[in-house]
Amino acid sequence: MKAEITINASSGSYKAAVGENIFEEELANYLSQKQADKLFVLIDENVFRHHWKTIQPILSELVTNVHFLQVPEGESSKSVRFWSKTLDFLLNAGIRRNVPLVVIGGGVTGDLGGFTAATALRGIPLIHVPTTVLAMVDSSIGGKTGVNHATGKNLIGSFYQPDRVIADTRFLESLPKTEWINGLSEILKYAAIRDEAIFSEAEIFMEPDLQSMNKKKLIHLIAKCIKIKADIVEEDEFEGGIRAFLNYGHTFAHALEKACDFDTISHGEAVYLGMLAAQELSNLTGADLQTTKLSAYRSLYNFRISKEELSYNQLNEYMKADKKRTDEHIKFVLLNNWQEPEVKTVKDKTLINQAWDAASNELS
Repeated sequence: MKAEITINASSGSYKAAVGENIFEEELANYLSQKQADKLFVLIDENVFRHHWKTIQPILSELVTNVHFLQVPEGESSKSVRFWSKTLDFLLNAGIRRNVPLVVIGGGVTGDLGGFTAATALRGIPLIHVPTTVLAMVDSSIGGKTGVNHATGKNLIGSFYQPDRVIADTRFLESLPKTEWINGLSEILKYAAIRDEAIFSEAEIFMEPDLQSMNKKKLIHLIAKCIKIKADIVEEDEFEGGIRAFLNYGHTFAHALEKACDFDTISHGEAVYLGMLAAQELSNLTGADLQTTKLSAYRSLYNFRISKEELSYNQLNEYMKADKKRTDEHIKFVLLNNWQEPEVKTVKDKTLINQAWDAASNELS
């Protein structure tokens, strides 16, 4: 089974393919349209360890030369320092404007690789091969690229669309359970802002053995989430309007990640807590959301931080530094109802702290 979604961007259309064991065929089809005798590959170190013996022969069959660079695990790789290293890797090996960069990994590798492709020679062809659920349903789609700065997450970057996205679910086989659950958070986000039915469809993540979940249902769910993001991005590519809805829970989440030094909480864990906070703030500002939609998945998350480690004053200061803020007050993506998101400015600090309570009360 394979699903294919077309994403229409200002720079042109590209396709995202989702399926099992599709990597070779999809890459071969893409390269048949190019006249490149070599490939550059950025690959997550864990993916390299688990899958390079399978990937390398495929690449070597398709091109004469393959240059690769491993990306260390973790947010620390999304830095100006490592971005500079990836540029050195490309430029010193003679990258040309018709030579694609294949980025194989999760969100960190994808964001870094996308920004590298956008800035090398003012833009080279980019192929995303997301290898985590989170990257498949979210970060590989829509053209956001970037690295972190000491003052916050993703503050240096650009919008740069890939030429192709190849989401081969075979790469998910080596994922630990925590990475599956990280991706679940973004899937639940799509349920909240656009399609409430996903709350039920995501129940496949409740399986005791995630590796044995129904593959057709998984591919369908991933493709459905990609289509939602594609539709939103097509309408608002550069985040001037409704694309902001994709940040439901993320204003809180990014502050949590910063407070934890991008270490003791993962992006998916932060997004789940951020959505709980946004849900509470939505209800405090007029909504009447049924909280069991999200809480039904609480047992899947194992947080490594405690409530006592968090300072609401500090978290609120981090939210004020969010790159999407345009005035002195914090704007949140909130819900009037499920599937009815709206950007709201909340000035009452007491309400914001009550929202933090809803998230932090889930911590030990």
